[in-house]
Amino acid sequence: MKVDNHQNFPSPLVGEGEDGGNRKVKSPPPLSSPIKGEDSRFVLLAKDRETRARVGQIHTAHGTIHTPAFMPVGTQATVKTLAPRDLEEIGAEIILSNAYHLYIRPGIDIIKRAGGLHRFMGWAKPILTDSGGYQVFSLARLRKITDEGVTFNSHFDGREIFLTPEEVMKAQSDLGSDIAMIFDECPPHDATYTQVNEAVHRTIDWAKRAKRVSENQRQLIFGIIQGGKFIDLRKISLEETVGIGFDGYALGGVSVGEPKPEMELVVREIVPIMPIEKPRYLMGVGTPLDLFWAIESGVDLFDCVNPTRYARNGTAFTRTGKVVVRNADYSEDLAPVDEHCNCDTCRNFSRSYLRHLLNSEEILGHRLLTYHNVYFFISLVKEIRNSIREGRFAQFKEEYLSQYDESQR
Repeated sequence: MKVDNHQNFPSPLVGEGEDGGNRKVKSPPPLSSPIKGEDSRFVLLAKDRETRARVGQIHTAHGTIHTPAFMPVGTQATVKTLAPRDLEEIGAEIILSNAYHLYIRPGIDIIKRAGGLHRFMGWAKPILTDSGGYQVFSLARLRKITDEGVTFNSHFDGREIFLTPEEVMKAQSDLGSDIAMIFDECPPHDATYTQVNEAVHRTIDWAKRAKRVSENQRQLIFGIIQGGKFIDLRKISLEETVGIGFDGYALGGVSVGEPKPEMELVVREIVPIMPIEKPRYLMGVGTPLDLFWAIESGVDLFDCVNPTRYARNGTAFTRTGKVVVRNADYSEDLAPVDEHCNCDTCRNFSRSYLRHLLNSEEILGHRLLTYHNVYFFISLVKEIRNSIREGRFAQFKEEYLSQYDESQR
């Protein structure tokens, strides 16, 4: 297993060919000659001098993903209230769906007959499918775990379902996603050492079984590192999972209710020793502030429901912090949600109008606010990506955090 040593990396390159402005940018090196990486499906293009932050590309059957990248969550084959053309306008390069939820309804067979998940939902770019491990194991009262698999009752109609690592891999292959996650056991944040140790070794065994049956050559398979708050178990999980050999590796079982310092410690300890030549995915994180320290640790991929969930609650993410647009303070505020934002919502609608829509329970309010929030996250990661390439990540981070207030107003 290779350990990332950021001091032995070439100077950052400049530009990514996606700036859109008048600034001259240098083209990255040819994809046939990556700076680092044994697998042409993941190419590292630049590295920050002072941190482990890095820029790369993941090549999939449905297009290239520029990393670091934020994945909007489309659990049920839709990012709530947004159409695929909205996501295209926003600049999303990949979205996340959930194999467990799609297994429950409408059913994998229906999606397969429709030509796969991309055709079913009208999205032509990459899709990552989560295996549903977290969802299954959150059903504490409805499931029974054995080494063979998991028996549980559907949250939708109560029917009994038995899932194995093999069945989950077949389901994701039938869905035709570009990146598939192995089936893992995600223990609760307050699980004991013995319980977490058992989950780690069961996940390793399931990973081996998943790898043996993976046959879709167009699909990248990611292993998942478990271990809770116990660093020694995290390292065991990492070493064993890397030994199996996957196209990328995810840090799972974080942001599941544990204190933020505990989560950050795990990420900062484990991400830097994940293979440097493979994509690193931090599951279920985060906030704008989380993005900075996680990217600083070397993370390449993120997903989180925050942009859509906060929008449904009437809250917008802005350059200076969260704004609760539902509040009465904004009833006559004709300013855009975020004066620094160039999204369609901010260019055309005021806080006052959005508050009116939200408090009138008009669906358009949720849609416009979701559009803005997803745009905000995608754009922030793009700015971070460009700052790394231009050798000014530390400066950008300092400037950004100096004006960002974590509290809501």
